[in-house]
Amino acid sequence: MKKYILAINPGATSTKIAVYEDKTNIFTKNIKHTMEELSQFATIADQYDYRKQVILDELKNQNIDLNSIAIIIGRGGLIKPIQSGAYRINDLMKKHLKEGYNGVHACNLGGLIADSLAQMIGLPEAFIADPVVVDEMDDLARISGNAAFERLSIFHALNQKAIARTHAAAIGKRYEDLNLIVAHMGGGISVGAHRKGKVVDVNQALDGEGPFSPERSGTLPMNQVIKACFSGKYTYEDMKKMMVGKGGTYSYLGTNDAYEVEKRAKAGDEKADLLERAMAYQVAKSIGANAAVLQGKVDAILITGGIAHGKPIVDHIKSYVSWIAPVAVYPGEDEMESLAMNARMILNKTIEIQEYK
Repeated sequence: MKKYILAINPGATSTKIAVYEDKTNIFTKNIKHTMEELSQFATIADQYDYRKQVILDELKNQNIDLNSIAIIIGRGGLIKPIQSGAYRINDLMKKHLKEGYNGVHACNLGGLIADSLAQMIGLPEAFIADPVVVDEMDDLARISGNAAFERLSIFHALNQKAIARTHAAAIGKRYEDLNLIVAHMGGGISVGAHRKGKVVDVNQALDGEGPFSPERSGTLPMNQVIKACFSGKYTYEDMKKMMVGKGGTYSYLGTNDAYEVEKRAKAGDEKADLLERAMAYQVAKSIGANAAVLQGKVDAILITGGIAHGKPIVDHIKSYVSWIAPVAVYPGEDEMESLAMNARMILNKTIEIQEYK
């Protein structure tokens, strides 16, 4: 009997998988990949077979019969900008995931592995939901200030949407009836303005626009960046790493672990304390900007992501923005549950499956 939901979420240094039976979580596993393990692969695309086998091994360890899986859903990757929702994985999507149509990230493997596993066990199709390229931005928000560049919508759509819906349900309201500001704080930070069920403005978190984070530099003084690019000191790859990977707190403190920064700050490290407060300050400024986008009509501010476990940084943010609207904190990421929720809606036929074109 096919009864299980399999959710797959590849990240830069981990592969998360979860199995659900309806709303019951059978198990969730965050499989960590060391830099040594990943260094054997020249590109993220080369990690495909390795990550797929890791998933199969874990399902075997958990005694999950592959033939009992009813649906497989993966975290969507950097495909074309699309509306929020659940999408069946088709040939065009696979082509764009393989090519890195909108960029290269481990999440591109989510749809590819989900499709491959579905074929392996005889399922007719596999799915993705709310990928990072969900684009509901207002035209006003797309204007960058120079005709050669356009602001893009690439952010933590899956978790932002899930937390927004979770909060709406918790207060007995519909997500589509609320104005919310959601700040997702993890390795990258995205702050989105949700107007009546649509994210009408958000910083492009993938490349580090907006607040700095544990490993991303955020929005920088452009003239200084341009000078660095032409200084002869850095290659193109060096500059990319400076923006994403070796930016943020890593560039100041040599660590991209927000908990480590918090521990240092509590132990009296003045620089760590300053960096923690500065990150909170920049997140708060983004929240204030999005309050302006929503013209002051904000029902709630939601703080989520792994860094939301840190009480000091959350308290710092609250001290700046609690006058705008009530602040609710949802620590961690609800991405696996969100994927499973979308899979349940597909199985129950309570959601329209979108076609990627």
